[in-house]
Amino acid sequence: MSCLAEPRAARAPSRSPARSPAPGPPRCGGERRSNASDADAEAGPAQDTQDWNHVVKLLEESNSSNLERQLKILRKVVKRFENGLPLKDLAQIFEILNLCAEKLNDQEAFTEPICELIKLCGLPFQKKKLSDEVSYSMTVSKSIAQLGYLMRVPSSQVRIQICKCIVSFYNVEPPKKLLSGYQPTSANYKIQMAELGGLAETLVLSLALVENQLTEKLWVLKALQYLSSSGVNCRLMLKAQAASRLCVHLNDADPSGQLVFRSSEILWNLLENTSKEEVVNQLSSLECVHALKEVFVHLLMHGFRNYDRQLRNDLLVIATLVAENPAAPMIESGFTKQLVALATFTEVKIPNPLVKGLKLTYSYEDFELKKLLFNVIGVLSKDPCAVQFLSENDVMPALLYYVKPNQKPGFHDWSAAQYEELQLHAIAILATVAPLLLDKYLSCQANTLLLVFLEWCVGQDPFFGQGNSFHGTGGRGSKLAQMRYSLRVLRSVVSLYDDAVNLNLCDQGAISQLLDILKYAANKSKEKEDAILLEIQADILFILSTLCENDLHRKELFGYEGVDILIPFLQMDPNKLFSGLGHVRLLFSALDCLWSCIIGCYIAEDSFLEKQGIFLLLDLLALKQKNLCNIILGILVEFCDNPKTTSHINAWRGEKDQTAANLLIQLWRQEELELGVKRDQYGRIVDMKRPIVSSFQKQQEVIPMPANCPSFAIVEISENMRAKLYSLLCKLGFENLPGLSAKDFVTLAIIRRYLDFKVGEVWRELCEELKKEFRPVTSDEDALKVISEVSEDVGGMIAALQTEMLENQQHQELQEEEKAYAKIQAIHKQREMVNKSWENFLTRTSNYEALKKAKRLQEKSIKASRSKSKSQNVAVHSTDIKGLGTTIGSGCLVTVESTPPQLVGGPLADTDLALRKLSVHGGALKKIKRVKMLDSFKKNSVSVK
Repeated sequence: MSCLAEPRAARAPSRSPARSPAPGPPRCGGERRSNASDADAEAGPAQDTQDWNHVVKLLEESNSSNLERQLKILRKVVKRFENGLPLKDLAQIFEILNLCAEKLNDQEAFTEPICELIKLCGLPFQKKKLSDEVSYSMTVSKSIAQLGYLMRVPSSQVRIQICKCIVSFYNVEPPKKLLSGYQPTSANYKIQMAELGGLAETLVLSLALVENQLTEKLWVLKALQYLSSSGVNCRLMLKAQAASRLCVHLNDADPSGQLVFRSSEILWNLLENTSKEEVVNQLSSLECVHALKEVFVHLLMHGFRNYDRQLRNDLLVIATLVAENPAAPMIESGFTKQLVALATFTEVKIPNPLVKGLKLTYSYEDFELKKLLFNVIGVLSKDPCAVQFLSENDVMPALLYYVKPNQKPGFHDWSAAQYEELQLHAIAILATVAPLLLDKYLSCQANTLLLVFLEWCVGQDPFFGQGNSFHGTGGRGSKLAQMRYSLRVLRSVVSLYDDAVNLNLCDQGAISQLLDILKYAANKSKEKEDAILLEIQADILFILSTLCENDLHRKELFGYEGVDILIPFLQMDPNKLFSGLGHVRLLFSALDCLWSCIIGCYIAEDSFLEKQGIFLLLDLLALKQKNLCNIILGILVEFCDNPKTTSHINAWRGEKDQTAANLLIQLWRQEELELGVKRDQYGRIVDMKRPIVSSFQKQQEVIPMPANCPSFAIVEISENMRAKLYSLLCKLGFENLPGLSAKDFVTLAIIRRYLDFKVGEVWRELCEELKKEFRPVTSDEDALKVISEVSEDVGGMIAALQTEMLENQQHQELQEEEKAYAKIQAIHKQREMVNKSWENFLTRTSNYEALKKAKRLQEKSIKASRSKSKSQNVAVHSTDIKGLGTTIGSGCLVTVESTPPQLVGGPLADTDLALRKLSVHGGALKKIKRVKMLDSFKKNSVSVK
């Protein structure tokens, strides 16, 4: 190959010791000796440039008489560096190797020196300074790369020695003796230099040279196996098409079995350290797939050692990865048919010569093979062309074989844990295969088997799941894993909305059974909430939604019991939605079940309303979670067809006594803010022509489209919540909505005309499309103009109405402010009058002249108030009390004598103050003496004004 025919490096001129090594394979450097001769070259190993030049010159001579001298000098060089090559002499050593390799075609005597020199390269290199590893890195990397190019030498010994040398990079042995003043390089230095020089790529290309030499090929594979432990080398190997080169020759004759083993190890390393897709693409040729099939079948049928079974399983994993590539010719090579037959032959009897006489043992390797074959079925089911093979080989009955209670081990005498793992794996694959083979699914009565199996899952039979596999996660000590995967099968089947499957399920009482299982899972979840229980509940809710959708009879079967079970899901703590366990999915499933199983059935709707379900929905809506609001609004709009719903919505109160109408208007404003609809600071319309158009919609250019394609104005309706909010407020009515502020009324005016604005958008798009396609006639143009003006007038009218609302609100606020100020003024005036009265009182009590003046004014006022005309025979009483020196108006003084306590009883009845006898004559009370107190006030007197 051209890349292996690397030309011998050109000679470099001698250089001074102070200069750094030149790039490429340089000559040996050092101090020049003035008295050098051929005898010096023969006497010992070359130490400077002139000595190396003499050695090279001697080797370049083609005279056969110098053969002994050439071999002798090579032996001395090997003897000199028997403990390791110095970094500074490495380039010259490899130049000698190249010269010897050229002579090997004519003189086989150079084989041994070449092998000895290559063997020296396997020893640790030696350095003088710590910086030598970096200084000579380019030289060393190019020199090690020469090892790959030396594979062109047509000598088995040389090639094997090269591979041994590469293997020694990874099995470093400390040198027995070091040169004076030198120390060995670091352990990984050669590996790093091999990566830098691209040795792995060259070695992969050398496989073409050793195709017919098994021993040499095995050594090359061994070297590649070591090199493939590095990601850098794996990428270099992949660049050289290593995966396809190795796979094509997997089936070559090899009594030792090392060829398949080492090739599979390299392929594994390539898959782990590089792009899996690229490796699979290289293995997806017909030749590679055929070779994989042949070697896998050979190991399956003739491998008897544990090592053979492990290798067989490794190849099956690689084949599974290849099968994931749709472009891989798995069917064309016959590999698909064989894999499907192998996966099902232990459960069903099929006439296939491949499985005739084949038996699986109970070893761990055969157990792994069984699981891998199940996995292959799942991978192959993704290829539509492979479905026929799944049907012909009775995959459905084979998988349904495991849908039964775990009473005793299965077909084989697997352990309980192994059988459970196979069972769960088979049911998991069944969830993938069942939708593809519906006819087989129904003919095998799979629905019946699954429902019976689910009944066992919730039963009281003692069973302790091992839970020690991927599919058994979370099922230890219970039947939750079996329940989980069985429900997955039902979910995958009913999601096809096939009438025959769904009818078959409902006829067997699936709805009531699923409700019982849902109640069981909900109770379990209260004890300990985990992701598996949440997934089970979500799957059941989805299955019920699918079964009951658009079928009134099934909704009635869901009925009261279903409503009772569904309500707690709507009462979920909002903080759990962010727990990551799956509460969000469960809540969405519950809302979907509510929409599909309750709405449309008045019995279920009334039950839901009685249990305050609308209040729960509005509580969730008040969270203002974008993903929740859309579906809840849709449910509420549908629910409003029931006349009892609107009263429930109007009666709801949220935090701070928020009403449903206020919440809906807030959601509208939030939606318009996200859409970028233009509004002023008070929420009024800014753009009269396009009042509800979003910023993104304005950026879209109108493109003429067919009549059956909806325009952007129509598509936009389904992309936000405004249409649902408008519909819901239409159901509630736009009048007499409680709890709204002036800002809410401003927004409500826009919502009320949403449909008119949307019609105007559609007409505007229609006008623009017409103008881009052709020019309308005058009458049509006038009509379109009138329509556009009407839409614009509506926007102006709403803007004027909004302004009027704001002005009325401002006027009302001013009036309320004036009333508040008037009240404050009255309070201050009253306080002033009280203070002034108190001051006048203090003046009269402290100043006698002021008192007399006040008295005169009082008398004058009394006199002025009397009537001027005097009536005859009328007694005039004086209003003055003699000797009274006050200006306070006098009143009547009334003395009231209390009833004696002897008549009414009480705490003073037996005291000395009470009279002992009460004389009664003629039914009247006799006068008694008043009890006088020593105080100046009378005890039983009351002064009345």
